[in-house]
Amino acid sequence: MVIVMKKVVKFGGSSLASAEQFKKVGDIIHADKERRYVVPSAPGKRFSGDTKVTDMLYGCYHLAAEDKDFKKELADIATRYQDIIDGLGLTISLKEEFKTIEKNFKEKAGENYAASRGEYLNGIIMAAYLGYEFIDAAEVIRFTDEGDFDSELTNRILGERLAKTECAVIPGFYGAYADGRVKTFSRGGSDITGSIVSRAVKADVYENWTDVSGFLIADPRIIENPEGIETITYRELRELSYMGASVLHEDAIFPVRREGIPINIRNTNRPEDGGTWIVESTCQKSKYVITGIAGKKGFCSVNIEKAMMNSEIGFGRKVLQAFEDNGISFEHVPSGIDTMTVFVHQDEFMDKEQKVVSALHRLADPDCVEIEADLALIAVVGRGMKSTRGTAGRIFSALAHANVNVKMIDQGSSELNIIIGVANDDFETAIKAIYNIFVISQL
Repeated sequence: MVIVMKKVVKFGGSSLASAEQFKKVGDIIHADKERRYVVPSAPGKRFSGDTKVTDMLYGCYHLAAEDKDFKKELADIATRYQDIIDGLGLTISLKEEFKTIEKNFKEKAGENYAASRGEYLNGIIMAAYLGYEFIDAAEVIRFTDEGDFDSELTNRILGERLAKTECAVIPGFYGAYADGRVKTFSRGGSDITGSIVSRAVKADVYENWTDVSGFLIADPRIIENPEGIETITYRELRELSYMGASVLHEDAIFPVRREGIPINIRNTNRPEDGGTWIVESTCQKSKYVITGIAGKKGFCSVNIEKAMMNSEIGFGRKVLQAFEDNGISFEHVPSGIDTMTVFVHQDEFMDKEQKVVSALHRLADPDCVEIEADLALIAVVGRGMKSTRGTAGRIFSALAHANVNVKMIDQGSSELNIIIGVANDDFETAIKAIYNIFVISQL
């Protein structure tokens, strides 16, 4: 018996911005007969200063929602698609589709509908270009009445539909409520659609094609030509994505993780590159002790001191309740014997800081509360750290040599990541120092 492999391939907006890019994508798909299910994004920027089609659709719909004339803006969007159709030598027409869009815009069908049309139209073109069946995501991806993605219902509907389909194009980014109204995922949600399709067809691999050759150990805006990551686990990726590494939408991991399907991040403009493999677990050792470094600026710390705090039952709950009651989520909560520090997003906290301080005094009766602003959090992530002694010591040493003052250090029980708090002004210096000690010094 011949086992036929199945690959789901998702292509980002930059990979489908023009007819020239479409041709690259077509070559990639036809180069491997296992690439049977395709998830396209809307056309992205063709050049610096260009506008993404999704943003054009938002702008166009806002005019319609305000009962202003939007025909020129809609015509500009139609021209973008016609340029792709002409460049590919196709004979299909999207005139009827644009008539429907114009009608629905006038009837104020909603922002979700407007934003989804970029992927929808690109899907029609992609299906015609490849000779694959087109399946509207609104027919197979379901959201609950509350607007939450219905994973099990979607998996059943989509699985049954694709079981009868050898090759198909399913547009990314959107689905629909039971009544057919379109609902989108958050921006970048085509990554999620690719993951959902992969689960439904029980794919062997989910290839996510973009404009970079996989993940890099650090942000290239901070580190010049950082090393790439060959293999990363789902858990490591979650840690890095949460801290700002943004090659893949962080919610795209969950559907494939449930099935143990690996994700391969690839570069449309460099298809010969192996990219990065995202897997559940691996016996392959990473090249370096760390897998990656990521971070964000714009935090503040709220330090709560109280003598004998550690012996007071419920103290931590009371402290966190003060934040919860004011609608503020926390990032990290390192604590000592008589101190507890809560790290929060500064922009969320600023307008409510005095309310929180009052609530802390009312609920927890601390000796004092101190607030420090303009902090950054840096995550150093790596499965290799668990079996390597002295990782935290090397980080401290590197930061001390770079004259960076460490405000906080927090290591998770999994020993997969270490979170470091530094001043915003020291953010780039700290990342360079950590990268140098773990990567440059090992080359």
